[in-house]
Amino acid sequence: MPTLKIVFPFLCWLLLSGSSLAQGLQPVQWTFQAERLGPQTYQVLLTATMDTPWVIYSQHTPEGGPLPTTITFEPNPMVLPLGSTMEKGMRQQKQDRTFGVKVRYYRDTVTFVQQVKLRSPVTTALSGTVEYMACDATRCLPPQTVAFTIPLD
Repeated sequence: MPTLKIVFPFLCWLLLSGSSLAQGLQPVQWTFQAERLGPQTYQVLLTATMDTPWVIYSQHTPEGGPLPTTITFEPNPMVLPLGSTMEKGMRQQKQDRTFGVKVRYYRDTVTFVQQVKLRSPVTTALSGTVEYMACDATRCLPPQTVAFTIPLD
């Protein structure tokens, strides 16, 4: 029968190697860009691409459900947001037994679109963060926050 001196270090190694694998898992990649729509008007695009079978949740996830994707723009006195942030992608919805609510989520890719207008013709940038949670059929990763800075010129 194995002794405690052999079994205990082996169990510790298993636990540590499993947690380090989860920490290194990055199933969502983000890209950030701006497209000029007019002389001082831009469409800001925040695109998430998820590895199969991972999903992230809509900004409009009901209370009691998983963490919704939250986009926060840092105040910039030169930039005026026009409307709210829209979602473009194949949104799916299902009643989730774990959370007990209808969850709204995206798989493969989703783009969050925000139109902005510059108050005057200057070169500036729009900065902020995206907070999201990625899940697959068996687990959810801890919430992640990604910072971005998008030039507007």
